[in-house]
Amino acid sequence: MNRWAGLFRWHRMQKENDGEEKKAEGNSVKQTAEVKHKLNLKDWMIDPSSEFYYTWLQVMVFPILYNWVIIICRTCFTAIEEDYLAVWLTIDYVSDLFYVADIIIKFRTGYLEQGILVQDPTRLQKHYLKSSQFRWDLVSLLPTDLLYLRLGIHCPLVRVNRFLRTPRLSEAFDRMETRTSYPNTFRISKLMLYIFVLIHWNACLYFALSGYIGFGADRWVYPNISDPVFAAVRRQYFYCFWFSAQIFTTVGDTPLPNQEEEYLFMIADLLIAVLVFASIVGNVGNVITNLRDRDNVFFPNHELVKAYLRTHRISKELRGRVNGWYQHLHINKKITRENEILLQLPDQLRTEIAVSVHLPTLSKVTIFQNCETSLLEELVLKLTPQVYSPGEYVCRKGDVGHEMYIIKEGKLAVVADDGVTQFAVLGEGNFFGEISILNIKGNKSGNRRTANIRSIGHSDLFSLSKEDLTDVLSEFPAAKRLLEEKGRQILTKMGMLEDTAAGDGAAEEEKVETRVERMESGLDVLQTKLARLMAELESSACKMQARVDLLERELAAWDWDGVPDQ
Repeated sequence: MNRWAGLFRWHRMQKENDGEEKKAEGNSVKQTAEVKHKLNLKDWMIDPSSEFYYTWLQVMVFPILYNWVIIICRTCFTAIEEDYLAVWLTIDYVSDLFYVADIIIKFRTGYLEQGILVQDPTRLQKHYLKSSQFRWDLVSLLPTDLLYLRLGIHCPLVRVNRFLRTPRLSEAFDRMETRTSYPNTFRISKLMLYIFVLIHWNACLYFALSGYIGFGADRWVYPNISDPVFAAVRRQYFYCFWFSAQIFTTVGDTPLPNQEEEYLFMIADLLIAVLVFASIVGNVGNVITNLRDRDNVFFPNHELVKAYLRTHRISKELRGRVNGWYQHLHINKKITRENEILLQLPDQLRTEIAVSVHLPTLSKVTIFQNCETSLLEELVLKLTPQVYSPGEYVCRKGDVGHEMYIIKEGKLAVVADDGVTQFAVLGEGNFFGEISILNIKGNKSGNRRTANIRSIGHSDLFSLSKEDLTDVLSEFPAAKRLLEEKGRQILTKMGMLEDTAAGDGAAEEEKVETRVERMESGLDVLQTKLARLMAELESSACKMQARVDLLERELAAWDWDGVPDQ
């Protein structure tokens, strides 16, 4: 019994030890995870070009605009301050939390030094602490709310230092303007926002000045608030905003001022109105200029072409075709000058954009489906977009071919010489004209077009010139052989390929004769070298024999005991 009791105690002790080891192991894993988490937080760094940083800038727009709009409104319209005090205080301190978080993010935001992003946390902190931004950010977060204890809770003007975070708003707008796809629309929207904030401030100051002078004291100030019609807070704000908008836009008849304060206020407003009007005209003018410049880059200048047609008295039918072509470009946003636009970018980005836009179309072409991706990328940069109108000939039979065509969109007909009979209809992904630029041996037509191709409707094509294709294929011999083979198959079906078997036999015979002659001349050279070597060997043997004879005579002159004969 004692033996079994001992075994039982030993087994229980082992289980307890195993449990403690597992528990210790779990604690160790947990501590390791906590250490890694702390290290990750310690090494956390924000790239200023990252999506997170851009999103955070957009978030910071709201607390900054809130302070700019609401603080002055609560200061001047006391009824708004008193009725919604709890709401305002809550939003105030939530916006302060965003301000604090913004400072923390700035401590972790990287910066470029000699083109390299600095990621060391210590250097990031020192860089931010030494910058002027830190001082302004620190002042914007000073606890000026403590002045509530002396001035009263209904004095939101003590938070005026929150306006000092405005540079962050400018940075956010600049980033948004560079990243938006509609920069001109964004500029107009930003200008309207600035004008709204300006009119809002002026409306608040106008209401405060009216309260200082006395509501209803004359026709210029706000009417008496004891009148139920003008007592509502909403009516007060809308009236003041309308009055300020009238002054800044110089639209409508505003009452003449009567007192000195009113005159000073109107003078300041009229001076600001001049600046506002000038900024509106200037910004709108820039937007219109940018749009015109964009159109001139995207599309050919229609005005110049129309003036040229009028000057030379071109027929009405031809002018109609030209106008229809321009109209099709603008309505369907067809861009014919892509290469000029993409020249603004470096080669790598230009290649990636061209591949993204045109590679799906190029991959549908049968002769390019088995080609290397690098070949397609090279060809994409050489493509030139072209737009053809209904009934327009892309090429005619017998014309000298300088480029091949790939159909991006639309339908083209292979027609007879009469222009009516259709042999085939080509659609998206089809190609033609490659025979005349590949220089296939035995092509009876040479580099001439073998068919008439006419556009049925509006067709978008890509053209690839002979020079560009030759340059690209020179670096891809396998693709060149593939294209030539497919071209021979097409010519064979059309009966346009000459029988080159005899010519090939003669050429082969000439090659054999040339090889035999080369071998004979090589044999002669080898024979000459062999004769020279044999002569040298014979001469060496003679010399060696003479030396051996000389040594034998010298040895014979000595006795066996090493004494020479007397």
